[in-house]
Amino acid sequence: MSENYTLGVEEEYQVVDAGTRELSPKGERVLDRALESLGDQVEAELLTSQIEIMTPVCGSLSEVRSELVRLRRGVIEAAEKEGCGIAAASTHPFSHWEDQELTSKGRYRRLVESFRQLAEEQLAFGFHLHVGIGDREAAVEVLNRLRPWLAPLLALSANSPFWLGADSGYASYRTQVWGRFPTAGPPGHFGSLAAHDHLIRTLVETGSVLDVESIYWDARLPEKHDTVEVRVCDVCSTLDEAVMLAGLVRGLVRELHERALREEAYPEVRPELLTAAHWRASRHGLNAELVDVEAGRAVPAREVVGKLLDLSRQALEESGDWDEVSSLAGETLERGTGARRQRRAYERNGRLEDVVDGLVEETERGIR
Repeated sequence: MSENYTLGVEEEYQVVDAGTRELSPKGERVLDRALESLGDQVEAELLTSQIEIMTPVCGSLSEVRSELVRLRRGVIEAAEKEGCGIAAASTHPFSHWEDQELTSKGRYRRLVESFRQLAEEQLAFGFHLHVGIGDREAAVEVLNRLRPWLAPLLALSANSPFWLGADSGYASYRTQVWGRFPTAGPPGHFGSLAAHDHLIRTLVETGSVLDVESIYWDARLPEKHDTVEVRVCDVCSTLDEAVMLAGLVRGLVRELHERALREEAYPEVRPELLTAAHWRASRHGLNAELVDVEAGRAVPAREVVGKLLDLSRQALEESGDWDEVSSLAGETLERGTGARRQRRAYERNGRLEDVVDGLVEETERGIR
């Protein structure tokens, strides 16, 4: 299997009590059960109400789908044995961060000691996509070119409208919670791998971040993997949305990598405009105009997503993923994101418990 354009997916899930629908502290017990069938492809997260799965390195989108089915099924079955359900979304509709228990892992305790209240309030769940790029110098060029396209990826994935029992007014409120860390948000522009690595060393050596793993940019180069990791997206409730974003990100990274190899020019966008585009995608998802960063104007969300698909089309066609990814993206544009479905579930009866039930049902759909 080529080291370029392989694909890996990480999803962080909510462990919810089947009766109260609140976040449950039984995540460690669920993890113990899940380890029996899933091994090292499942692990604990910051809080005991969280659990994370990691696919193996995949060569095709169909393999990603199969692995996500297997891993979601394993975690769901483990949770059921503890009287819990699994919800895939980036915030819980009403559980409070004050009520959560910290996982008994040294690094997480150091994180809280370092960032205090900021870390304690991180009741947020992430969705991370790894695309293999064997040459890290070339991967830096991909990071530079990815920056304008992170906001529409966020808008497509938006799935965290509720926070502490109220509608936040945002399609992705996780973005606002997570974005308070000093290295969160879009990455800067780097002239070389050496410049990239020097900045990271400086951030660590000055105590600005806990360690290299605490570089939380929306797209980054992980220390332990030869990949470009895209971290901007919310967790997707449905399997189809997760597969769609995985395929789209791989197609985008592949296209940008090949343009970098051809030394094609690209716009170096102002960081202020990137931040504004990122905020607008977090605030509205697909329900309002987004910022076309290259053109420097506000346009309908459908138009920005269309440009993203057009950019990625050749790479998606070459991998055989165009029909599936474009079809699933079209469905998302038509029916709306997970944030829209969560709000509709609440509007029916005014019960946030119904929102949780909907998330659990969507997480299980197509799994068994």
